[in-house]
Amino acid sequence: MSTRFQTLVAEAKARITEIDLDAYRRQAASPHPPLLIDVRDAGEFSAGRPPRALHLSRGTLEGKIEAVVPDLHTPVVLICAGGNRSALAAESLQRLGYTRVASLIGGFGAWQQAGLPVEKSA
Repeated sequence: MSTRFQTLVAEAKARITEIDLDAYRRQAASPHPPLLIDVRDAGEFSAGRPPRALHLSRGTLEGKIEAVVPDLHTPVVLICAGGNRSALAAESLQRLGYTRVASLIGGFGAWQQAGLPVEKSA
């Protein structure tokens, strides 16, 4: 990972909300769980993906988010492979006016390490 990219990600993380898996699990168990959006590319799904996560790749997120999440106050948690692209995506959604956006720390790697459920394509 280049130094410039690392700086970009660090700056984004300073401006967004990041949550860990424990916080996500508490929110997911609440009466109004956040919408989990997986921003990885479809080619990254060979290891699986979180159940019920919507897929909007990082490359199409800004162009498609309004159709999928029209309410700017909907709680949204973004997940990628390791937490970097989801941080950049969270910052981008904030710029679009979304008010309750978070990036999952550690991304899908942390999800798998915690032994959380994974859906695999048939």
